[in-house]
Amino acid sequence: MIHIGKLIEAELRRQERSVAWFARSLPCERTNVYDIFKRRSIDTEMLLRISIVLRHDFFRYYTAETTGRQENSTLP
Repeated sequence: MIHIGKLIEAELRRQERSVAWFARSLPCERTNVYDIFKRRSIDTEMLLRISIVLRHDFFRYYTAETTGRQENSTLP
């Protein structure tokens, strides 16, 4: 199961960006950013905004998970 908040936080850290920068870029409050990091799921519109701000396709994690499940499925 994907924990999207942890993936977002990891990417933000990888880019060496601050939480304050991220909050300004979304735009939202810093406290909301910490809430995002705790989320296992997220609204697609918000995920799109985050993907654009961080220039990282977070949807690909879901696509990869879906593809993996289809390969293991017995259904046509």
